[in-house]
Amino acid sequence: MTLANWLHNGWLRPHKTSSKEIADLIQIVLRDLKDAERGVSDDWRFGIAYNAVLKLCTILLYAEGYRAEKNLQHYRTIQAFTLILGADRKADADYLDACRARRNILEYDYIGAVTAQDADELIAFTKEFKKDVMDWLKRNHPDLLL
Repeated sequence: MTLANWLHNGWLRPHKTSSKEIADLIQIVLRDLKDAERGVSDDWRFGIAYNAVLKLCTILLYAEGYRAEKNLQHYRTIQAFTLILGADRKADADYLDACRARRNILEYDYIGAVTAQDADELIAFTKEFKKDVMDWLKRNHPDLLL
């Protein structure tokens, strides 16, 4: 499967990004990582870290010229990153999909769906993933970096 296949299936649509848009998304990631480490509930820390990692996946898609359609947008944005960074990242995509499901529970169903360890783990993952995304941007789309 390729991003072009996903476009053909109607799961993605073309998107023309800019260095400003990418810079704005990076700023959201930085803000969210900072906020996720503050003294709020573990549920919120997890949700904020999830937002940051979702923005990193969005950066990858935008840089490649796509955006996910509204239907299953978070799911497709997360799953698409293996098509960009490589199939060897499938375990990471599976982890993020599990985080997506847990975030939905804590956002819509009940509190206490995650522990402090869960939040800390997602924050640490997001920090490492940010490095990977930034390195990938430098190698593949340096024109999108301000």
